[in-house]
Amino acid sequence: MPLYKVQNGRLEAVQATSFTEERVFERRDLQQLLKADISPLGDDLMVIAEEYGNWEDSKRRIDLLCLDKQARLVVVELKRTEDGGHMELQAIRYAAMVSSMTLDQAISTYAKYLGGDDAEARATKDILEFLEEDSVDDVELTKDVRIILVSADFSSELTTAVIWLNKHDLDITCVRLKPYKLGETLLIDTVQIIPLPEAADYEVKIRGKEQEAKKVQTARQEIFRRFWAQLIDRSKPKTSLLANRSTTTDHWLSAGIGRYGFSLNLTLTENRARVEIYIRNDKEPDEWNLKALEQLKSQKDSIEQAFGAPLSWEELPGRKGCRINYDQDGGWRTPEGEWTELQDRMIDGMIRFEKVLRNPIHQLKI
Repeated sequence: MPLYKVQNGRLEAVQATSFTEERVFERRDLQQLLKADISPLGDDLMVIAEEYGNWEDSKRRIDLLCLDKQARLVVVELKRTEDGGHMELQAIRYAAMVSSMTLDQAISTYAKYLGGDDAEARATKDILEFLEEDSVDDVELTKDVRIILVSADFSSELTTAVIWLNKHDLDITCVRLKPYKLGETLLIDTVQIIPLPEAADYEVKIRGKEQEAKKVQTARQEIFRRFWAQLIDRSKPKTSLLANRSTTTDHWLSAGIGRYGFSLNLTLTENRARVEIYIRNDKEPDEWNLKALEQLKSQKDSIEQAFGAPLSWEELPGRKGCRINYDQDGGWRTPEGEWTELQDRMIDGMIRFEKVLRNPIHQLKI
């Protein structure tokens, strides 16, 4: 599909070119551009390594290794060719080779990428902030590895193979980078061709329903899956907040409260259970989140009186978000025989949170 510019009230096609003609190279140019800004491949990605090859008996290197918001590793493979070559086979090998990586290893990998004396501490902080977690004890990398193939174009053989692999539970995305020349300016049109963006959410939901029951990588995830399933069922006679939610293997469960940038979350750590309003609007500067918290905190006395207990109003320095939370005894180590009592307390806290904070949140002037 050509790219057009509007010129004198008419559409004029912008001249297509090639990376070869423009002397744009994979490692020297494309890789550096995406390393500096990975958002053309997705807004849920964080680059943790470049030219990663920390394994024995192989000199192979991953162009870019990323992490996504679901704590999955993401292998990014780049080609500037018009057909993509055999990059899907290469990327599958890489995905298999990193699939056993732990969170500690991912942090060490990112620390080497950052460099510096305090790299380990900065790497831990950055990854926890990206995953919106408080502690490394709350996070485990999943064993599913995503693959993103990036090329000037893809052959029909490659796209056919990727579609077939995705139907068999792999997660491969193909992104086409098409170069154009506008005067002396090089333009790059970025298009996700597999899966089609319009169908991506639907495909993820269908795949998730099929896999959720069997996709339990750890004993802890099995606890979360069963705990949240029971909590959702117990909540239905009392509230519709979780009516459209399905269980998850994450340590948190989220419900909407009717305004973008605010989520009503239930969270389990090892020995604590938390109900919270998490404030993070990624469409606004970080200061927006703190202003929202400040305006709500100006009503602290009336909100806490209506809620019936003191709340924690946390700015979370160094994090992009902030929160209001109600912390209770209990966590994922709670014996299963005591789950119902803990679930009822969390449901009650969620209902009270929604009741006392929905209107103040909707009335915020920011």
